[in-house]
Amino acid sequence: MRFIHVLALLSALSTPVFAEDLPRFVSVTGEGSVLVTPDMATISVGVETQGETAGVALRANSEAMAKVIAVLKAAGIEAKDIQTQAINLNPVWDQNLTNEQGGSVISGYAASNIVGIRVVELAKLGDVLDKVSAAGANTFNGISFGLVDPKPATDEARKAAVADARARAQLYVNAAGVKLGPVISISESPVSFGGPVPGAMLRMEADSMAVPVASGEMNVTAQVGVVFGVE
Repeated sequence: MRFIHVLALLSALSTPVFAEDLPRFVSVTGEGSVLVTPDMATISVGVETQGETAGVALRANSEAMAKVIAVLKAAGIEAKDIQTQAINLNPVWDQNLTNEQGGSVISGYAASNIVGIRVVELAKLGDVLDKVSAAGANTFNGISFGLVDPKPATDEARKAAVADARARAQLYVNAAGVKLGPVISISESPVSFGGPVPGAMLRMEADSMAVPVASGEMNVTAQVGVVFGVE
Protein backbone atom coordinates (compact mmCIF):
# COMPACT_ATOMS: atom_id res chain seq x y z
CA MET A 1 0.00 0.00 0.00
CA ARG A 2 2.85 2.36 0.88
CA PHE A 3 4.43 1.61 -2.54
CA ILE A 4 1.22 2.71 -4.31
CA HIS A 5 1.15 5.99 -2.33
CA VAL A 6 4.74 6.75 -3.32
CA LEU A 7 3.96 6.11 -7.00
CA ALA A 8 0.96 8.43 -6.79
CA LEU A 9 3.10 11.19 -5.21
CA LEU A 10 5.84 10.83 -7.83
CA SER A 11 3.20 10.96 -10.54
CA ALA A 12 1.79 14.21 -9.13
CA LEU A 13 5.24 15.81 -8.84
CA SER A 14 6.14 14.89 -12.40
CA THR A 15 2.97 16.41 -13.92
CA PRO A 16 4.12 19.21 -16.30
CA VAL A 17 3.00 22.81 -15.59
CA PHE A 18 1.86 24.48 -18.80
CA ALA A 19 2.19 28.21 -19.55
CA GLU A 20 -1.61 28.51 -19.44
CA ASP A 21 -1.54 27.55 -15.75
CA LEU A 22 0.89 30.33 -14.75
CA PRO A 23 -0.38 33.80 -13.76
CA ARG A 24 0.36 36.34 -16.46
CA PHE A 25 1.00 39.95 -15.58
CA VAL A 26 3.08 43.00 -16.51
CA SER A 27 4.75 45.18 -13.86
CA VAL A 28 5.64 48.79 -14.71
CA THR A 29 6.70 52.00 -13.01
CA GLY A 30 4.90 55.23 -13.84
CA GLU A 31 6.03 58.77 -13.14
CA GLY A 32 4.03 61.97 -13.15
CA SER A 33 4.97 65.55 -12.37
CA VAL A 34 3.32 68.95 -12.28
CA LEU A 35 4.81 72.44 -12.16
CA VAL A 36 3.47 74.75 -9.47
CA THR A 37 4.31 78.20 -8.20
CA PRO A 38 5.40 78.18 -4.52
CA ASP A 39 3.23 80.12 -2.10
CA MET A 40 5.45 79.95 0.99
CA ALA A 41 9.12 80.05 1.94
CA THR A 42 11.23 78.98 4.89
CA ILE A 43 14.32 81.00 5.71
CA SER A 44 17.02 80.46 8.32
CA VAL A 45 18.64 83.53 9.87
CA GLY A 46 20.78 84.05 12.91
CA VAL A 47 22.64 86.42 15.17
CA GLU A 48 26.32 86.02 16.09
CA THR A 49 27.90 88.08 18.88
CA GLN A 50 31.20 88.07 20.76
CA GLY A 51 32.20 89.17 24.25
CA GLU A 52 35.07 89.00 26.69
CA THR A 53 33.13 86.53 28.84
CA ALA A 54 30.53 83.89 28.07
CA GLY A 55 27.89 85.89 29.94
CA VAL A 56 28.58 89.07 27.98
CA ALA A 57 28.46 87.27 24.63
CA LEU A 58 25.25 85.42 25.46
CA ARG A 59 23.55 88.52 26.87
CA ALA A 60 24.37 90.55 23.75
CA ASN A 61 23.13 87.71 21.58
CA SER A 62 19.85 87.39 23.45
CA GLU A 63 19.18 91.11 23.18
CA ALA A 64 19.90 91.12 19.44
CA MET A 65 17.71 88.07 18.78
CA ALA A 66 14.87 89.60 20.81
CA LYS A 67 14.96 92.59 18.45
CA VAL A 68 14.90 90.30 15.40
CA ILE A 69 11.88 88.38 16.72
CA ALA A 70 10.07 91.62 17.60
CA VAL A 71 10.61 92.87 14.03
CA LEU A 72 9.30 89.60 12.62
CA LYS A 73 6.13 89.79 14.67
CA ALA A 74 5.65 93.43 13.68
CA ALA A 75 5.95 92.35 10.03
CA GLY A 76 3.02 89.95 10.48
CA ILE A 77 4.92 86.70 11.06
CA GLU A 78 3.00 84.62 13.62
CA ALA A 79 4.73 83.07 16.63
CA LYS A 80 3.99 79.55 15.34
CA ASP A 81 6.03 80.34 12.21
CA ILE A 82 9.19 81.22 14.18
CA GLN A 83 11.23 78.35 15.60
CA THR A 84 14.63 78.26 17.27
CA GLN A 85 16.94 75.88 15.40
CA ALA A 86 20.22 76.18 17.31
CA ILE A 87 21.90 78.10 20.15
CA ASN A 88 25.67 77.87 20.51
CA LEU A 89 28.28 79.33 22.86
CA ASN A 90 31.94 78.66 22.11
CA PRO A 91 35.31 80.02 23.23
CA VAL A 92 37.34 82.12 20.82
CA TRP A 93 40.97 81.04 20.76
CA ASP A 94 43.78 83.51 20.12
CA GLN A 95 46.25 81.59 17.96
CA ASN A 96 48.88 84.29 18.43
CA LEU A 97 49.08 83.88 22.21
CA THR A 98 50.10 80.84 24.27
CA ASN A 99 49.94 80.04 27.95
CA GLU A 100 52.75 78.66 30.10
CA GLN A 101 52.02 75.14 28.89
CA GLY A 102 52.24 76.22 25.25
CA GLY A 103 48.52 75.98 24.61
CA SER A 104 46.28 78.54 22.95
CA VAL A 105 44.67 81.27 25.03
CA ILE A 106 40.95 82.05 25.13
CA SER A 107 40.46 85.67 24.06
CA GLY A 108 36.68 85.73 24.41
CA TYR A 109 33.45 83.91 23.61
CA ALA A 110 31.16 83.73 20.60
CA ALA A 111 27.40 83.14 20.88
CA SER A 112 25.00 82.35 18.07
CA ASN A 113 21.25 81.89 17.82
CA ILE A 114 19.60 80.62 14.63
CA VAL A 115 15.85 80.67 13.94
CA GLY A 116 13.77 79.21 11.15
CA ILE A 117 11.06 81.50 9.78
CA ARG A 118 8.11 80.42 7.67
CA VAL A 119 6.75 83.16 5.42
CA VAL A 120 3.32 82.26 4.06
CA GLU A 121 2.97 85.50 2.08
CA LEU A 122 5.77 85.56 -0.47
CA ALA A 123 5.09 89.21 -1.26
CA LYS A 124 6.51 89.99 2.21
CA LEU A 125 9.64 87.87 1.89
CA GLY A 126 12.03 90.49 0.53
CA ASP A 127 10.84 93.04 3.09
CA VAL A 128 11.20 90.50 5.94
CA LEU A 129 14.81 89.76 4.97
CA ASP A 130 15.59 93.46 4.83
CA LYS A 131 14.03 94.14 8.23
CA VAL A 132 15.69 91.28 10.12
CA SER A 133 19.05 92.34 8.71
CA ALA A 134 18.49 95.90 9.91
CA ALA A 135 17.44 94.54 13.32
CA GLY A 136 20.75 92.72 13.82
CA ALA A 137 20.58 89.38 12.04
CA ASN A 138 24.04 88.86 10.56
CA THR A 139 23.94 85.26 9.33
CA PHE A 140 21.76 83.78 6.61
CA ASN A 141 21.67 80.01 6.21
CA GLY A 142 19.48 79.52 3.17
CA ILE A 143 15.97 79.57 1.82
CA SER A 144 13.57 76.89 0.62
CA PHE A 145 10.23 77.28 -1.14
CA GLY A 146 7.16 75.17 -0.62
CA LEU A 147 3.38 74.94 -0.65
CA VAL A 148 1.02 75.80 2.18
CA ASP A 149 -1.31 73.02 0.97
CA PRO A 150 0.61 70.49 -1.16
CA LYS A 151 -2.32 68.03 -1.52
CA PRO A 152 -3.85 69.36 -4.79
CA ALA A 153 -0.50 69.31 -6.62
CA THR A 154 0.41 65.96 -5.08
CA ASP A 155 -2.88 64.40 -6.21
CA GLU A 156 -2.39 65.69 -9.77
CA ALA A 157 1.10 64.21 -9.88
CA ARG A 158 -0.23 60.87 -8.62
CA LYS A 159 -2.93 60.78 -11.29
CA ALA A 160 -0.34 61.54 -13.96
CA ALA A 161 1.90 58.75 -12.61
CA VAL A 162 -0.89 56.16 -12.82
CA ALA A 163 -1.76 57.30 -16.36
CA ASP A 164 1.91 56.98 -17.32
CA ALA A 165 2.04 53.47 -15.84
CA ARG A 166 -1.02 52.40 -17.84
CA ALA A 167 0.44 53.84 -21.06
CA ARG A 168 3.72 51.97 -20.50
CA ALA A 169 1.91 48.71 -19.78
CA GLN A 170 -0.27 49.13 -22.86
CA LEU A 171 2.82 49.65 -25.00
CA TYR A 172 4.39 46.43 -23.73
CA VAL A 173 1.32 44.23 -24.19
CA ASN A 174 0.73 45.63 -27.67
CA ALA A 175 4.29 44.74 -28.59
CA ALA A 176 3.79 41.26 -27.13
CA GLY A 177 0.52 40.70 -28.98
CA VAL A 178 -1.65 40.26 -25.88
CA LYS A 179 -4.33 42.29 -24.11
CA LEU A 180 -4.01 44.39 -20.97
CA GLY A 181 -6.04 43.13 -18.03
CA PRO A 182 -7.19 44.76 -14.78
CA VAL A 183 -4.97 46.34 -12.15
CA ILE A 184 -3.65 43.80 -9.65
CA SER A 185 -1.73 46.12 -7.32
CA ILE A 186 -0.45 49.69 -6.97
CA SER A 187 2.49 50.77 -4.80
CA GLU A 188 3.65 54.33 -4.25
CA SER A 189 7.04 55.93 -3.63
CA PRO A 190 7.32 59.14 -1.57
CA VAL A 191 6.32 62.25 -3.52
CA SER A 192 9.24 64.62 -4.15
CA PHE A 193 9.21 68.41 -4.29
CA GLY A 194 11.99 69.93 -6.40
CA GLY A 195 12.87 73.35 -7.68
CA PRO A 196 13.48 75.85 -8.96
CA VAL A 197 12.93 74.59 -12.48
CA PRO A 198 15.53 75.87 -15.01
CA GLY A 199 13.99 78.24 -17.49
CA ALA A 200 10.87 78.82 -15.41
CA MET A 201 9.34 82.26 -15.02
CA LEU A 202 10.74 84.07 -11.99
CA ARG A 203 8.98 86.69 -9.92
CA MET A 204 11.11 89.54 -8.62
CA GLU A 205 10.43 92.21 -6.01
CA ALA A 206 11.99 94.81 -8.30
CA ASP A 207 9.54 97.59 -7.46
CA SER A 208 10.76 98.04 -3.88
CA MET A 209 13.96 98.44 -1.92
CA ALA A 210 13.48 95.02 -0.32
CA VAL A 211 15.89 92.17 -0.96
CA PRO A 212 15.06 90.80 -4.46
CA VAL A 213 13.65 87.27 -4.30
CA ALA A 214 12.97 84.86 -7.18
CA SER A 215 10.56 82.07 -6.23
CA GLY A 216 10.49 80.29 -9.60
CA GLU A 217 8.46 77.10 -9.95
CA MET A 218 8.47 73.77 -8.14
CA ASN A 219 8.35 70.35 -9.72
CA VAL A 220 6.07 67.98 -7.77
CA THR A 221 6.85 64.39 -8.81
CA ALA A 222 5.04 61.14 -7.94
CA GLN A 223 6.15 57.61 -8.80
CA VAL A 224 4.03 54.46 -8.65
CA GLY A 225 4.56 50.79 -9.35
CA VAL A 226 1.54 49.14 -10.98
CA VAL A 227 0.98 45.49 -11.76
CA PHE A 228 -1.58 44.72 -14.52
CA GLY A 229 -3.02 41.38 -15.41
CA VAL A 230 -2.54 40.12 -18.98
CA GLU A 231 -5.45 38.47 -20.78
